[in-house]
Amino acid sequence: MNKIYVNPSLMCADQLHMYDEITDLLACGADLLHIDVMDGCFVPNIQLGVSLMEAIRKSFDAPLDIHLMINSPGDKLGFFPIRPGDWVSIHYETDRHPARTAEKIRALGCKALLALDPETPLSACADVADCFDGLLIMTVDPGYAGQKLIPGIIGKIRRARELLPDKIIEADGNVSFENAEMMKAAGADALVCGSSSLFSGKYTRKKATEILGRII
Repeated sequence: MNKIYVNPSLMCADQLHMYDEITDLLACGADLLHIDVMDGCFVPNIQLGVSLMEAIRKSFDAPLDIHLMINSPGDKLGFFPIRPGDWVSIHYETDRHPARTAEKIRALGCKALLALDPETPLSACADVADCFDGLLIMTVDPGYAGQKLIPGIIGKIRRARELLPDKIIEADGNVSFENAEMMKAAGADALVCGSSSLFSGKYTRKKATEILGRII
């Protein structure tokens, strides 16, 4: 893939002004809106959910990048207002039948991505990787924004690209301007951008997007 997708993490947006945030992000060229769904069980946090997604659907046509950090995601897809064109990521660590869940996601007209914790080796999912449209590689521990990049993960992105040359490789976690450049060079073609870049507070959304665009 030649295009680099910039998917802003709405977890890092101003929750009291979400409409304005999304309007601004889309005007700046955001590709998909990244929605982190956390159940407080798989990760020690509770985050964005169904009500926000439904509200976004009423006002915007942008596709969503839905990251399900929840247990048994295959049983819960019907909870969410998923539409054709969305990306839906499930964690290898939480689904007993990931290939079956990927089939369900694809049947909805979406791209199915398999998310991997930093500690989960690529070899663990080798037998089911072809059932998915790509991998979401966590470059920090899932659950919280503002973490540091875990050493060695850039190499994991590079190995994933070598193993899966035709798949989406999405990097999620500490996508700073500096790290974004390394992630792209390693083979990532989708970046979940949060508090380290688009939402750092150092720049306007437009300026941060321009800086990111020059880098990638």
